[in-house]
Amino acid sequence: MENSRRKFIKQSAIFAAATYAGTMGMSAKSYGRIIGANDRVRVGVVGFSDRFKDALLPSFLNHNKELNFDIVGLSDLWNYRRDLGIAHLKEKLGHDIKAFRNNDELYASKDLDAVIISTADFQHALHLIEAVKANCDAYVEKPFAETMDDAKAALKAVKATDRIVQIGSQRRSGENYANAAKYIQEGKFGPITAVDLVWNVNQPGRWRRPDLVAKLKEEDIDWKRFLLNRPSEAFDPRKYLEYRLFWPYSSGMPGQWMSHQIDTVHWFTNLKHPRSVVANGGIYTWKDGRRNWDSMVAVFDYGQPNSEDGFQVTFTSRMQNSVGDVGEVYYSNGGELNLITNKVSPKGGLKEKEAAAMGMKANLLPEFDLSKTEVKAATGASMGGDPLTSGHMRNWMECVRSRKTPNAPVEAGYSHSIANIMTNAAVRTGAKSVFDESRQEVMANGKVFKY
Repeated sequence: MENSRRKFIKQSAIFAAATYAGTMGMSAKSYGRIIGANDRVRVGVVGFSDRFKDALLPSFLNHNKELNFDIVGLSDLWNYRRDLGIAHLKEKLGHDIKAFRNNDELYASKDLDAVIISTADFQHALHLIEAVKANCDAYVEKPFAETMDDAKAALKAVKATDRIVQIGSQRRSGENYANAAKYIQEGKFGPITAVDLVWNVNQPGRWRRPDLVAKLKEEDIDWKRFLLNRPSEAFDPRKYLEYRLFWPYSSGMPGQWMSHQIDTVHWFTNLKHPRSVVANGGIYTWKDGRRNWDSMVAVFDYGQPNSEDGFQVTFTSRMQNSVGDVGEVYYSNGGELNLITNKVSPKGGLKEKEAAAMGMKANLLPEFDLSKTEVKAATGASMGGDPLTSGHMRNWMECVRSRKTPNAPVEAGYSHSIANIMTNAAVRTGAKSVFDESRQEVMANGKVFKY
């Protein structure tokens, strides 16, 4: 009965769109896959990860009944997690879910309108390419890509379609962040002079999965399929499950954390990438065989190319002391815009005494609350998941129906990937990295950076 209803609604929508196209000159591609206003959007899950289970799924469930979305299938390479995912989804959704051993099987089912991708960091771009080539809209976790080859290939694939793609940079769906963007872009803040991005935790178990590592056997997964285009390496359950600790499967701190924060710089300023990056750090405390640092500082130069104007951004992160917490602070000559407190204040601004010494006037920003203004982000009723992710998921779901551009389109992912890859190039080579605009390549020591 449901299949007949879906078929009827789709045929009606296509017929109506075709009639409209006859008068407006639309192509068949433009209306060939329109989802009816009342038709159910069928979603597949690519990877039953902790991120999906604990944040993306609860956020999806906040809105799926209202917007008529449903999950119908799940793809995961590991039979253990695949079975766990199917059982969990059946419990949450109240109906059976189809299980698939890999994405080829998932897309071959041809029973999907969209997918949610939350696989290993290095797989996001490649899995997104699979999705849009299968004519599916996609919500894909960040980082968008960890190499420029993957970033360029995914951007090209998405731009060749009319698919709705939301990058998982959920700050773009937050009220306070939208207000900050508006405040800066309207010129109220003045020229940015510096930005501090901080992400500190004290978590020896962050990104570790020892219990799961002990369960995973090579015969339970397709290791070659997991590696995709990365260099061949012997099976290692830690690299499969704790990939965030191991380059080239993840850059760790830059890809997982900095990608969120550096994205705000691009959004607020309309700059697409840094002019240069230097970085330093190391594995100082958690000596558990990881390849990625547990402490780091990266320093970015931002501004228009060939301009003397600009500003500096620092990203500092450590995993063995949480003082400083997590957040972003923007500075101008008149004060600070603090996205930890969500306040604009004259703190640090040019005061009368110091200004008078140089024949200048004081420059102090008025107090302003970023969390209480007219700009709102739709989050709906929240039953789980953090408000930013819930609002971001809803924005994607609404755009799947309206075909409007979501808050974090593919271009946003491409830009944060450039910054991430420049950071990783500086980390891996010890050199100052730059971006070759004409070639769209990250350069270090005069060479294109790959791994």
